[in-house]
Amino acid sequence: MAKGNASPGGIVGAVAPLAEPITAELGLMLWDIRFVKEGATWILRVIIDREDAPVSINDCVDVSRRLSPVLDEADPIEQSYCLEVTSPGADRELTRQEHYAYYEGFPVTIKLYRPDENGQKEIAGLLTGWEDDFTIETEDGNTVTFDKKSVAAIHAIDEWEDADE
Repeated sequence: MAKGNASPGGIVGAVAPLAEPITAELGLMLWDIRFVKEGATWILRVIIDREDAPVSINDCVDVSRRLSPVLDEADPIEQSYCLEVTSPGADRELTRQEHYAYYEGFPVTIKLYRPDENGQKEIAGLLTGWEDDFTIETEDGNTVTFDKKSVAAIHAIDEWEDADE
């Protein structure tokens, strides 16, 4: 039975210290953990990454096989759920301070809750600041700053895509 971690945030906090040593031992980074309900099913989504190469299906299988018995033993989740181990993908969402630090100087898309003064809800540029507000340098060299409360999501841009295609 779970030990008082009924909220998704409490579950993520309980699972992270169980997953981090496993991913580190396999030479992977623990990118994120999400506990979400999709339809009638609860999903514990463990998102892994690798600095030196793309995440493979074998990486996901290895983490899943090692993490599953650890989760069974610790039993941090009260209800039934499906364990899903996946990569963040090319357009990974940046959600934590360490994600912003890692992607500082790299291209991102900022999605806003409401259109800005130019009617845009998505703005792309190099992430240049993230500690107080989010700041990007756009392709035309302008610096644009966004209050964190106005930002719905930030995604990395796949550097290999050609915008003209």
